[in-house]
Amino acid sequence: MALYMAKNDGTLWDVAVIGGGPAGMMAAGRAAELGAKVVLIEKNEMLGQKLLITGGGRSNVTNAEFDTRTLLSKFKGNGKFLFSTFSEFSVKETLDFFHSRHMPTKIEAEKRVFPLSNSAQSVWDTLVEYLKQGKVTVLSKSPVSGFIKKEKNIQAVRLRNGKEIRALTFILATGGTSRPETGSTGDGFRWLKEIGHAIAEPKASLVPIATKNSWVKRIAGVSLPNVKISLFQNNVKQGERIGKILFTHFGVSGPTILNMSRDVGELLQYGDVTIMLDLMPKLDHGELNAKLQELFTVHANKKFKNSLGELVPSSLASVIVELSGIDPDLFCNKVSREKRLHLLKLLKNLPLEVKNLLGTDKAIVTSGGVLLHEVDFKTMQSRLFQNLYLIGDILNIDRPSGGYSLQLCWTTGFVAGTHAASLKK
Repeated sequence: MALYMAKNDGTLWDVAVIGGGPAGMMAAGRAAELGAKVVLIEKNEMLGQKLLITGGGRSNVTNAEFDTRTLLSKFKGNGKFLFSTFSEFSVKETLDFFHSRHMPTKIEAEKRVFPLSNSAQSVWDTLVEYLKQGKVTVLSKSPVSGFIKKEKNIQAVRLRNGKEIRALTFILATGGTSRPETGSTGDGFRWLKEIGHAIAEPKASLVPIATKNSWVKRIAGVSLPNVKISLFQNNVKQGERIGKILFTHFGVSGPTILNMSRDVGELLQYGDVTIMLDLMPKLDHGELNAKLQELFTVHANKKFKNSLGELVPSSLASVIVELSGIDPDLFCNKVSREKRLHLLKLLKNLPLEVKNLLGTDKAIVTSGGVLLHEVDFKTMQSRLFQNLYLIGDILNIDRPSGGYSLQLCWTTGFVAGTHAASLKK
């Protein structure tokens, strides 16, 4: 990585950033850009391990929603806390940051922004170069064990090897508890509790859903870009969205499923949940009935099992044939009206019985973290300790899939880096 490596020699740093993920890298780079002497402390051997796997390895950098009020409405009730933060650094500033550093981007469905390279490595490279330009000192393979405080100030962080890192200001960016194999094990929550901060216990927030239906394993990897997904409990609809779904060996995933997973988790506390899939949301029942009649007429002498490939992917078609109860070897011109209407109902209401949510180890994002009234969002300062800043996933902020999580990292990291650097010697 060829960054400046700390010798741990008792230096008093202007800014010490704990956690080398996207928020921490942005904060460290920004503070150094403003002239602060910065050390970035990371428990892993390399920075940004989770960043490299975000967006399926492509890194959904942000969401191209340039109206801040609309953007923050996606953060549920937490958006009201973020107006001052996002007024300082939001989507436009994020794109300017990456574009000015020769990382072009592109906008895909639902305003998701990705590197033009289709690789998270491009984002990582840009941030690492930012750190190099600011001469940020990186202390890797250095797990922290906690803070050393005196009254309303943090004096140092103690490493597990017993050594201490002293600084004028500290920025905590250790993340939540999602994907613990990348280092997000919730350590920061424990340290904050020890010094008096209140923490909402983390839960899986954006997480794939396991289902009881054995047939989903047979179509693992199949992705449908435009499906209406409805949640039912006790035969009462509890919500619906239209979007992409991905079938997996355990159930379902994909952006829309992830964004509904929190609601599913809450409903499961009260009983069984069924997901209903409308595979043809653009067609009403009458239009789909006409489509099926036309299909069976055109392919009158074709066997039913070979007729649905024009409507759905072939592997899913074989599942639909099986679930329909129609003889797969029946010729299309022999399919009765009753059977056709049953097939229509199945295409508009394909049921998935929810088994459970996968755990935080598979979560894209976890909810939980520092209670928001304990943070000054104009600066990202802790309201309990005047020289401590809290950013990224350490905050109790729910947000959907679609670039919002990384944008939260860029925004809070930039703002904290800016204000922490202002307190340098």
